[in-house]
Amino acid sequence: MNIKYATTEDITAIAEVEAECFPPAEAATEEEFIERIRYYGNHFWLMYEAEKLIAFVDGFVTDEADLTDEMYEKAEMHNENGAWQMIFGVNTLPAYRRNGYAGELIRRAIHDAKQQGRKGLVLTCKEKLVSYYAKFGFLDEGVSEKSTHGNAEWHQMRLAFNNRKLQNK
Repeated sequence: MNIKYATTEDITAIAEVEAECFPPAEAATEEEFIERIRYYGNHFWLMYEAEKLIAFVDGFVTDEADLTDEMYEKAEMHNENGAWQMIFGVNTLPAYRRNGYAGELIRRAIHDAKQQGRKGLVLTCKEKLVSYYAKFGFLDEGVSEKSTHGNAEWHQMRLAFNNRKLQNK
């Protein structure tokens, strides 16, 4: 497996994986990925098996402490010097799930954020995934009041570096 950052050459593959992993109301489009990669391709962690994209994690950096729906829509809000690494999506093709690939990418995002001097990472997830992200050190802050992306209920989770150790599990 090879992990790399995103370039414009990856856009079609990223959009295809996203479409397989999220319902249409929640999935980003190819056009949105064009903008996201333009602004923060170095905050996409892509896992390839040979020439096939099998999983990716993406999100931008901001000084805002909470993830909002506006962030999904406006790639230009990215601030490379921001305090918080937001995670917008954790995607693994169904045939490749339960092999630890997403976990490897999450750990890589955590490592990069720490190396870059961020305060930590923030993501939102559905209730059934709260315990999964807790294994990486994320704390559940409850149902988000700032994100109803795709008309769904999301829990905001935060991994703050100033008060916790990174976990490798």
